[in-house]
Parts: sequence; structure tokens; C-alpha cells
Amino acid sequence: MTVLVLASASAGRRATLRRAGVDPVVLVSDVDEDAVIDRYGVTAAEDIALVLARAKAEQVAGRVADSRELPDGALVLGCDSVLELDGVVHGKPADAQDARARWRVMRGRSGVLHTGHWLVDTRTAGTGGTLGAVASTVVHFARISDAEIDDYVGTGEPLAVAGAFTVDGLGGAFVSRIEGDFHAVVGVSLPLLRELVGEVGVSWPQLWTGHC
Repeated sequence: MTVLVLASASAGRRATLRRAGVDPVVLVSDVDEDAVIDRYGVTAAEDIALVLARAKAEQVAGRVADSRELPDGALVLGCDSVLELDGVVHGKPADAQDARARWRVMRGRSGVLHTGHWLVDTRTAGTGGTLGAVASTVVHFARISDAEIDDYVGTGEPLAVAGAFTVDGLGGAFVSRIEGDFHAVVGVSLPLLRELVGEVGVSWPQLWTGHC
């Protein structure tokens, strides 16, 4: 089995991977996202998602390369998601007031959720590859009432996620439909990740827990 390290604290990403047979080691990065964006000078939503995913993966990959707990290194995956609405990029809301304001703008409309993926091969006999890609999905939001917005924000869920919504949690009822990969909206595109690991010579079943 090839070890996958997830450089993210996202419960949704970990749960998605585990349901797909991959039980990742979680090592959370602590990159300064604003500093990364300033360093790269990116403004487009897709570019922001990708450079943040790369920064997280590369920081954790440095820790993995020096770790004695992971034999023969591992594949390190960094991810980051942002919502693009009317050309404006939204990450996690700053506070409850921000989340309410966003939902009043989003309801009855659609935005694009961009999820950046970056993979680093730290295996001793691996390719040394470092590569990434973005999965973009159109999300259509339901026409929800002010009361529903207040109740949803009151749960705290939208404060912890990019775009202030989920499709796999309490917010699922407020998303009328999506165009694209459901898993990418949760936080990690399984088809895209399969392609990335294939690029470094690893077949998807090699990531399944218990596969030899």
C-alpha cells in the first residue's frame, strides 16, 4: 500500500477519501494563506486555489521527508477551495455577519467552486514529482429565506467552510443542484486525484487500505 498524507484538517476531505477506500495520514499545514497569495501575486480564483493547495502540500511534504514514522516516504496531497461569485473570490467567511451577508447574495443564484489539488511524491524510490490541477464545479443555490439563513449560520457550519456552505452536511438542502464533480465540492475530486497519482506511477488501488 502507498501511504497518502492529507495536508488538511477538513473532515469532509478525510471522510470522502475513507469512503473511497483510502485512509490518509492527516498532517495539517500552517501556511499563511494571505502571504502565499501575495508572494505569487495571483488574483484569479482557480490560481488562488491551486497556489494555496501547493503551498500546503509542499510544506507538509518537507515534514514527511524528515519523518521516521512513514516508511519510504509518502504521497502528500494539499487541497484548497474557493467560491467565485460575480468575479469575486470567497474563502471561509470572516464571521457570522459575513456568512449571513454572503448567503443573502448567493441565494437563488449560482457560483463556481474551485478546488485546487497539489500532489508531492516524497517516496525514496518515487518520481519526486510535484504537480497539481483544479476541479471547478457550478453550484446552484436555493432561494432560502432570511430565517433559514439565520438558523443555518447559527449552527456554525458555514463559518468553517469555503463559500459558507456544504453539500454533505446541514447546507445540503440549500443547494438545488451542481454541475460537475460532487466530491470536488466536498473538498477533494476523486477522479482528478486518481489522475494525479497515476502521473507519479501509482495506481488508484494501491492507495486502498489493506491493498498489497
